[in-house]
Amino acid sequence: MNPVLIIFLVIALFIFMSSFFTVKQQSSVVIERFGKFHSVRNSGLQLKIPVVDRLAGRVNLKIQQLDVIIETKTKDNVFIKMKVSVQFKVIQEKVYDAFYKLEYPHDQITAYVFDVVRAEVPKLKLDDVFERKDDIAIAVKRELNEAMTTYGYDIINTLVTDIDPDIQVKNAMNRINAADREKTAAEFEAESSRIRIVAKAKAEAESKRLQGQGIADQRREIARGLVESVEVLNSVGINSQEASALIVVTQHYDTLQAIGADANSNLILLPNSPQAGSDMLNNMVASFSASNQVGEMMKKNNKKLAKPKPIEPQHGYEDDIEPETK
Repeated sequence: MNPVLIIFLVIALFIFMSSFFTVKQQSSVVIERFGKFHSVRNSGLQLKIPVVDRLAGRVNLKIQQLDVIIETKTKDNVFIKMKVSVQFKVIQEKVYDAFYKLEYPHDQITAYVFDVVRAEVPKLKLDDVFERKDDIAIAVKRELNEAMTTYGYDIINTLVTDIDPDIQVKNAMNRINAADREKTAAEFEAESSRIRIVAKAKAEAESKRLQGQGIADQRREIARGLVESVEVLNSVGINSQEASALIVVTQHYDTLQAIGADANSNLILLPNSPQAGSDMLNNMVASFSASNQVGEMMKKNNKKLAKPKPIEPQHGYEDDIEPETK
């Protein structure tokens, strides 16, 4: 075979093969003809004129993310580092603008993020920066959309992903938070102690009230029992004085028995002769009589003090003023 023909066929095959090219999904290719923009080709198998047309570049249509770290100052003079994540993509209908109008889109986006953040953060205090980070992100997105749409870029979202104050400032904030929590814990502990003290006092008061009521009921029942015992003894021919002496003696020996039955009781010296009960009864009667006499004397004295004294007329005073009235 003729070598020239073989070379011609090889060149023709190479030119034919170079006329075809493929474009991947979610991307576009810019075609230039003799150095001038000709067309934008989308995904699939595409055809171009060899030697005349060339692939000027490929444009990615996927959503991209750019992380921008900014150091700025807050209103209360605290330096912080903020990380702003910008999610953007090239608008498919504006591939020409994205490819020809903007050479370094990442630098352009970074510049706008710096400008917005350093304009918004100095208006806020450190605590407000943490609370209003979404407002900062919205301001960045609004500013970027207005600027980047002209260049064929769509800002999908902007996120403030990190706020990092100086280490000393973070330690101070942690100490403030810890002190505030300790204060709250102390207040709760004090309130708990107060509740326990009040509850204990109420329980003691209720216990004493019930104890007093029980003692009163006990004494009332004892008195009722004594009255019934005296009435029973009277019914069998024993007079009241003898019945009272018998009851006192009986209670005296019951007391001695109760004291002796307790193994842990201390040493107590009490009279144990039968005459002791009679002596106690006489002493009780004498004390009751004395108290009654004292009560009657106090009543008489109170009546004397309450009786008003008559006012005696002062003679001579009217004679002194009578000539003047005449």
